[in-house]
Amino acid sequence: MLFKRIAIDLGTANTVVWVAGRGIVMNEPTVVAMGVEDGRVVAVGNEAKEMLGRTPGNIVASRPMRDGVIADYAVTEAMLRYFIQKVCGRVFVFKPEVMICVPAGVTQVERRAVLDATLSAGAKVAYLIDEPLAAAIGAKIPIAAASGNMIMDIGGGSAEAAVISLGGVVVHKSVRVAGNKIDEAIATYLKRKYNLLVGETTAEDVKLKIGSAIVLEKPEEMEVKGRDNVTGLPRAVAITSTEITEAIRPTLLAIIGAAKGVLEETPPELASDIIDKGIVMSGGTSCLRNLDRLMTELTRVPCHVAEDALLCVVRGTGVALENIDLYKRSIVKR
Repeated sequence: MLFKRIAIDLGTANTVVWVAGRGIVMNEPTVVAMGVEDGRVVAVGNEAKEMLGRTPGNIVASRPMRDGVIADYAVTEAMLRYFIQKVCGRVFVFKPEVMICVPAGVTQVERRAVLDATLSAGAKVAYLIDEPLAAAIGAKIPIAAASGNMIMDIGGGSAEAAVISLGGVVVHKSVRVAGNKIDEAIATYLKRKYNLLVGETTAEDVKLKIGSAIVLEKPEEMEVKGRDNVTGLPRAVAITSTEITEAIRPTLLAIIGAAKGVLEETPPELASDIIDKGIVMSGGTSCLRNLDRLMTELTRVPCHVAEDALLCVVRGTGVALENIDLYKRSIVKR
């Protein structure tokens, strides 16, 4: 094939790129560092993430996606161009076909922004697919069957719950609360209790190392370094996993509220299917320790995390791109 087919999971926290015939080729943070004066891209992905909160005055490192949608159009376009050029080479004769997934709850204006940014970045044709549907395909759920399947996709910027039957989304609910809000909750807790100011990278590190949705039987401890809010000097404090569980609980309840909202609106026949099969969880934040247990407790429906939860969405997007005729009812083309 002369032109490439590229599937992109344009997430708030991470962007994953899949190429037909090659599989996943890139998995990098959705962070772009740009020069203030000339607007030139200095770094993208891992290199740019290391610059967050550490840049001099002439460089700005930022996340162009917020709550699952484009917050900075120009930076998102520059980032997409960077990813497409990295896959196709700097000079390409045949423009690629690109499919991007978006949260099911986004507005038409936000959808158009993603399509326009993709075409401006060098795509020949741009396709959009709903994130819960892509996650379900990637988690190997038989979505074409006449039975209900529930997927809960929890990413960095938004959490989405959806019931899928006969290849389409029957009921869905989206909340713009997910991994980033958990990090914010940890940073707010440290500031309130210990007068310690920490950046988003440190807060994320705490979540990954000692974060848990349920209080652990053997609490874990970690030393956190930051700036004292009173004296302005650097300081370190020791915090436990029990404190973090307490700090993030309200945020987790808001995420689980989306799942409850979908279950309340699900038709009875599909609800009985979901009780038999359970809820499948995907997305990076679903890997938070014991989140599946907390969800099972609060919804009274068995929950389990999909295999390779972080990559479900991009794999599903790739499958939909390769079998576009099968999924054409669920895809927007431009």
